[in-house]
Amino acid sequence: MRLNPDIRWKGVVVALVAAITIACASVPGRPSIQQVQTQSGRFVDHSVTIRGRVTTSWGIPLVGFNVYKVEDGTGEITVVSTERRLPGRGAEVEVRGKVEDVAVLGGRPLGLHLREQRIRYR
Repeated sequence: MRLNPDIRWKGVVVALVAAITIACASVPGRPSIQQVQTQSGRFVDHSVTIRGRVTTSWGIPLVGFNVYKVEDGTGEITVVSTERRLPGRGAEVEVRGKVEDVAVLGGRPLGLHLREQRIRYR
C-alpha cells in the first residue's frame, strides 16, 4: 500500500514541528537563576537569558575580563564578561550568556557562572 505524497509530506512536517518543539522546550531561554543553579546539568553549555539587578561588580585590570553578580529574586549568579563596559551596582540588566562551570564534584557544580554574550540595560 502506497501513501499519497501529500500525506507523506504532512507527516514529515508534523514530525519536524514536534522535534523542534521538544528541542526548544528542553532548555528554556529565560529561566530563573534558581532553575539554572538547581538544574545545572540541563543548562551547562547552553545559552540562556536572565534578568535582574547587579549586586556587585569588579574588573581586573590588564587581564581583560570583568566579573559581576546578578540577582533576580530567586538567586544570584556570577557573570564573566570580556567587554570593557562593566555594569554598576544596582543596575537593572538583561544578560544573555552561556552557562559554564569550572568542575563538578560529587554531582554538584563548582564555579557555576554565565559567560556574557550580550547585555542590555533596562
